[in-house]
Amino acid sequence: MSDAELADQPAAYWTGVAYEALIAFTRSQQAELGFTQPQFWLLRNLSENDLSPDGRGRTVPELQQAMRSYIRPGDDLRAEAEVLLERGWITRDPDERLWITEAGEAARVGLKHHAPAIRARIHQGIDDADYVTTLKVLQRMIRNAGGSLS
Repeated sequence: MSDAELADQPAAYWTGVAYEALIAFTRSQQAELGFTQPQFWLLRNLSENDLSPDGRGRTVPELQQAMRSYIRPGDDLRAEAEVLLERGWITRDPDERLWITEAGEAARVGLKHHAPAIRARIHQGIDDADYVTTLKVLQRMIRNAGGSLS
């Protein structure tokens, strides 16, 4: 496809294709390592060293609310939490609040170490300047369409 033909392509289509491909790739890489993206997100949102604002436990509905901007429609946080409970990475109290354990925190840190390799595969052949330009263009399109960057 020529540059002129590419210039006429709808950005919404290509951003959707990119989103689906990047999520599928990331999740397949994580699955090969023995965990799911939602499991990692649960650990992140329960860890006082990452996203939990106050180091307190959270219920599944509270976690769903906290992850509403990035959770996928098919993600079942209850089922994912059960896997983490079985692994001993989280516990559940009588009020149904989930808490990260020491083993879960160690797992979160270990899982987080895989992110740079996954990112490197995705960014292969793309220099930082091109990547930054792409993000700036996307941010401008979002603003032009009346969207928010937050």
